[in-house]
Formats: sequence, structure tokens, C-alpha cells
Amino acid sequence: MSVPGPSSPVGALTRPPDSLEGGEPTPGTYCRAGLSATSPDEGLIEDLTVEDKAVEQLAEGLLSHYLPDLQRSKQALQELTQNQVVLLDTLEQEISKFKECHSMLDINALFAEAKHYHAKLVNIRKEMLMLHEKTSKLKKRALKLQQKRQKEELEREQQREKEFEREKQLTARPAKRT
Repeated sequence: MSVPGPSSPVGALTRPPDSLEGGEPTPGTYCRAGLSATSPDEGLIEDLTVEDKAVEQLAEGLLSHYLPDLQRSKQALQELTQNQVVLLDTLEQEISKFKECHSMLDINALFAEAKHYHAKLVNIRKEMLMLHEKTSKLKKRALKLQQKRQKEELEREQQREKEFEREKQLTARPAKRT
């Protein structure tokens, strides 16, 4: 019984022994599973006979080799996605807290400003009351001064009239003859 030598796999490049001598391969010296290099599609389907069972076993082997890693990767991605969702929710809560803090600061600033303006209004009111009192006193004083002037003018007028009457009486009158 003879044992066959190692066969070349389907699609592997083989070199005939006569091409080893020349150094550089010449076109057509490489063969693909016994096909010439001039037409790569020529005769490929006829030479390739694959059993369905072998394809199924190869597919199962490939799946059994890569499927656990893919499933672990899928699970890790799902966990990562869930963690990202939790992180996003937490981040949104923190952002809302910061906004609330900023609004509280704004409210505090508004209250401080309102207190400042209230103090200004109180001062303005005091000044207005003081000015009102001063104007009232000034009006009273002006009225008194006006009355005093009128009185003085009246007295002067009466004094002039008295002087005029006195002058009238002092002027010589011709005597009447009876």
C-alpha cells in the first residue's frame, strides 16, 4: 500500500519542478489547483467538489470558535450602553442641580438688589418729606413776609396820606369874607 504525499490545498499556488531552474517564474508557470494562469475562472467549478457536510462542519467550527467571543463582546457592549445611559441620566441631574444653583444665585442677587433699591427709596422718601417741610416753612415765611410788606406799604400809604392832609392843612387859605 502506498501512502499519498501531501496534497496541495484547493487554491494554493504550486510551482512545477521545471520552473525552479530559471530563477524568475515566467507567465503561466504558476498553477492554481492544476489550472493554467491564463484563465483563472476556467474549470474552477468542475474541479471544486465540496460536500455539504464539510461546509456545515466548517461553518459550525467557525461559529464555535468566534461565537463565544462575539457574545461576550455583545454583552460587554450592552453593559457599556447601560452604563452610558446611567451616566447620561446622572449628568442631566447634575446639570439641573447646577441650573437650580445658578437660579438661586440669581434670586439672591435680585433680593440683594431689591434691598438696595428699597433703602434708596426710603432715603428718597425721607428727603422728600424734609423738602416738603422746608417748602411749607418757606411758604409760611413768604406769606408772612408778603403780609408784612403789604402792612408796611399800607402804613406808608397812610403816612403819605397823613402828610398830604397835614400839608393841605398847612397850606394858606384865603380867608372868606362874610
